[in-house]
Amino acid sequence: MRYLRPASLAAASLVLLLATDGGAGTEAQALSAAASAAGAPGSRAAAPRAATPLAPRIRRTVLRDSAWSPTGRSGEVFTGAGFDVCTAPALDTMKTWRASSPYGVIGVYTSGSQRGCAQPRLTADWVRQARAMGWRFLPTHVGLQAPCRTLSGKPQHIDPANAVQQGRDEAAVAVRGLKAVGLGKGSPVYLDIESYPRQDAACGQAVVDFTLGWTQALHAAGYRSGFYSSLDSGVADLAAAARAGSSPLPDALWYAQWDDHPTTDTAAPGGPGAELWAGHQRVHQYRGNVEETYGGASLTIDRDQLDAPVAA
Repeated sequence: MRYLRPASLAAASLVLLLATDGGAGTEAQALSAAASAAGAPGSRAAAPRAATPLAPRIRRTVLRDSAWSPTGRSGEVFTGAGFDVCTAPALDTMKTWRASSPYGVIGVYTSGSQRGCAQPRLTADWVRQARAMGWRFLPTHVGLQAPCRTLSGKPQHIDPANAVQQGRDEAAVAVRGLKAVGLGKGSPVYLDIESYPRQDAACGQAVVDFTLGWTQALHAAGYRSGFYSSLDSGVADLAAAARAGSSPLPDALWYAQWDDHPTTDTAAPGGPGAELWAGHQRVHQYRGNVEETYGGASLTIDRDQLDAPVAA
């Protein structure tokens, strides 16, 4: 490693700060600032100038939140291993896996216009029988996606100008989906926001505003709000919103980071940090698209570690 003089170290630090800040600093500004800080050969040091504050990537947004108190069958906190799967498995498989696998929770897509799989088995009777086996549930809703997400398969996007109301509308659909399969008030439902590029701050703000509207409407209906996304896109922006003082925030965070570490403790850069969603409010999807077999029954699943509310 090449030795850096103190001035060079300061310049390098400044480049890193400006390059990683969520505001509007550009690479050219960073390099220019670095040259001034290090003192380019043959140049005179520029006179100190007052720094112009960079605009935050995610602004503070506060919505009115109802003083809600779940009634009926409320969610419970589950700590341990779970999995999520595209299509609800056959009940025979659920019975076999409950007896033989390490898992106690299953993530199921209960609603959403952009679910990637059909759900021919997912009914109130399926939930009732799986519950009797001892299973608990992570209900998941897949609706509108980030406006800057361009991958095929989920073409419907959030409108930044109408994001809060669209989040409320999605929550209403999710509540109907929960009721249809017999999951009552107090249950959480997790909003699935697939990964998206973070170059566009307006895109991240739209995701945050959409999630705040989603949470507000779920609370008003008596349900818990959950949020699922990748650690380096939706979760990073939601964590920034939390630090900015935005509300109401989801009651639980389900973050995708396929690092093969089955833990809910994370202090990864851009992630939730130790201080956010720390009170039994986290699910970590730590491995995806793996085939597992128990008792002769095979499924392709994503693996999850939970310390979070589930539907009971």
